[in-house]
Amino acid sequence: MAAQLARAPRVFIDTLGCAKNETDSRQMAERLKGAGAQLTDDAQMSDVIIVNTCSFIRQATEESIEAVLDALGVKGEDGRAPQVIVAGCMPARYGEELEASIPEAASFLPCSQEDDIVEAVCTLTGWVPEAKDAQERAFAPFAYLKISDGCDRWCSFCTIPQIRGRYHSFLFEDILAEARGLAQTGARELVLIGQDTGIWGHDLPEGHDLAWLLGHLADDLPHVRFRVMYTEPEGITDALLDVMATRSNVCRYLDIPLQHVSSHVLAAMRRSGSAEAFRELVGRIRAQVPDVTLRTTLMCGFPGETEEQFEELLEFIREALFDYVGVFAYSQEEGTKAALMEGQIPEDVKEMRARELRDEADSVSAALVAARAGARMRVLVEGAEEDGQLYGRADCQAPEVDGVTYVDAGKPGQLVEALIEDALLYDMEGTVL
Repeated sequence: MAAQLARAPRVFIDTLGCAKNETDSRQMAERLKGAGAQLTDDAQMSDVIIVNTCSFIRQATEESIEAVLDALGVKGEDGRAPQVIVAGCMPARYGEELEASIPEAASFLPCSQEDDIVEAVCTLTGWVPEAKDAQERAFAPFAYLKISDGCDRWCSFCTIPQIRGRYHSFLFEDILAEARGLAQTGARELVLIGQDTGIWGHDLPEGHDLAWLLGHLADDLPHVRFRVMYTEPEGITDALLDVMATRSNVCRYLDIPLQHVSSHVLAAMRRSGSAEAFRELVGRIRAQVPDVTLRTTLMCGFPGETEEQFEELLEFIREALFDYVGVFAYSQEEGTKAALMEGQIPEDVKEMRARELRDEADSVSAALVAARAGARMRVLVEGAEEDGQLYGRADCQAPEVDGVTYVDAGKPGQLVEALIEDALLYDMEGTVL
């Protein structure tokens, strides 16, 4: 333990990876602030640096290791080095192996132990936290609201169950309290996230489901708009679609990670479905929610993927069933069943296929976004560029992945109605009415 600080410690948090990690970092920050610690945006001014790591694929792991090494190289103005806590996915996935490889780090905190962040900082600094009644939150126009953690699917390419553990739904009372707290800070959009949002509630005794949860949140906070991400095909129920169609403050938006459309590749991935089944799913969704926006994620280069199966992916994108398509090349991850499969595809072939898929997806999405010209849309104003240009997101744009909408009026945190005038690839321009 370091010499006891005569003041509250200053803590810098560096977050890598997905929205779930961003939520975990926000919650760690709230616990620390609630106990009296100071959060800083300057690593050199900090006593403790928390690196919340991602380890979903090899590239993410490499970026996380680089961030940890950068943190270990930080020196304050007095030459003192902050203590470094490695948190999140990397210590969850690699455990003692990681601790042995980076002995310079002061502490390792896997995902399952991040609730203990205050105790970890106390141990490293000798700090005795204050008792506070309420957690402080910073204003943000939108926030991620995690409703579950873990995953039970065990897809053959995925490390999430190893990192996050078994699937478990968060309790409705806790989700509602978190939503209300975020809304009180001024958040006007809450994005529901989890490894598999569509099965929320199946492990709880009440028998409630995602449709019930979304409906109750929307009714309780009518001035907040809600968006759901990461819903597997099996989670798209008629009840969920009905909530989207009938609640004005629920975005008519679905993110459905299909991964592939070849039934043979999907079976090797330990997933179900086919191109025809997914077409039927999209048809059912659009019949019930005609103005819905759809996003998916597709992976190319999975072991054994043939040219014909890759062409099937390309053809599926060309059908323009989805407004947005995220594309990833398969990553051979240690500890997964797919890593041991025969038929591993060379890296250059995987990257070539990924580029071709991305180009096709960009072409289709650009045309669909351009077709929105003339439509009226609700836009949540989020901020301004350096030149003062205001930007935000329409209901059809999820944070960080679907582009932004530039508007000529409003202020951060305000929902405005805008007439869409023009589009450039994923971004749109609108005039506030």
